[in-house]
Amino acid sequence: MKKSFSLVVAVTAVVLMFPVGYLVAWPVPIEPGGWNPPAAPALEGAYAVNSLLAATERLGEGDGEAPEDIAVDLEGRVYGGFLDGRIARWDAEGKNPEIMANTGGRPLGLHFDKAGQLIIADVKKGLLSMTPEGQLTTLTTTHGDRPFGFTDDVDIAADGVIYFSDASDKFDHTQYIMDILEHRPNGRLLSYDPATQETALLADGLYFANGVAVDVRQEFVLVVETGKYRILRYWLTPERRGETEVFIDNLPGFPDGVSAGSRDIFWVAIATPRDALLDDLLPRPFWRKVIARLPEFLRPGVQRYSFVLGINREGEVVYNLQDPDGVYSPITSVQEANNFLYFGSIVEEAFGRFPRPE
Repeated sequence: MKKSFSLVVAVTAVVLMFPVGYLVAWPVPIEPGGWNPPAAPALEGAYAVNSLLAATERLGEGDGEAPEDIAVDLEGRVYGGFLDGRIARWDAEGKNPEIMANTGGRPLGLHFDKAGQLIIADVKKGLLSMTPEGQLTTLTTTHGDRPFGFTDDVDIAADGVIYFSDASDKFDHTQYIMDILEHRPNGRLLSYDPATQETALLADGLYFANGVAVDVRQEFVLVVETGKYRILRYWLTPERRGETEVFIDNLPGFPDGVSAGSRDIFWVAIATPRDALLDDLLPRPFWRKVIARLPEFLRPGVQRYSFVLGINREGEVVYNLQDPDGVYSPITSVQEANNFLYFGSIVEEAFGRFPRPE
């Protein structure tokens, strides 16, 4: 009887200890680095809470899942890339959808070049181009012996050079939370010159390199560093070419896509507000390993909150658009065209449209 009782106690102890052992010792695919983030700015002043984005229209409803980025051609037709690899085209009102191609991967960033080719940053396939008829061509998949791990966003300069980001060469789009939890410089900014077919590394060691935008005056390129709540500026002018500096720092949320709009404004999608728990964990690598072992629903995640900023060339916030109820959320990209802002999302089954504020 005593032996049976002892066995029960032993088994019970093992069962109770298993979750502790799992959380502390079970292997995880991250090696976290420590960082002390600046205190999150309050949602007041330039970031004051408002409900302007509650008026966002939802277009293309139900035509496909997660059109992460949106591009508009010269005829006003709207393009989006879905989670299943399809590239869709709608008319200007988001109707009459057509499937133009399927990359066989996951298209993220989209941008048209001067010849009307749609340049695509595909997380699995690298940098692609698509003709107006839907024919796909692979442009580049690697820099040197280092393949792209997470081709993310793209923009094109007036001289035809394509600038794009590789968010992480360790984690793909299904594991982006792991890259944020690891908080190591796994990302980079690159360029591809169609004339020479050469791929160049411009900035390495970025913390989740995300949105990319070329200044309309062709003086610099912006690249979002989501993991550090900031945007960097890479200079293109002859006297400063190759220099990188902080364009805007300590944003009130996780910046995602960025695009160059009219009147020298850059539109920035804030995918979700800052997470106080994650900020507290960033200086504590051990506890982030523990968090990484938890089920997904227990980890820090994306809050349903619509948030877009308009920032001038000096890095000053000029427009602050929000919707705490998240009528269309999360917004991961913003593209200005025909006096509208078009929104993409990694969750929604529609794209958004909002009148460009005056």
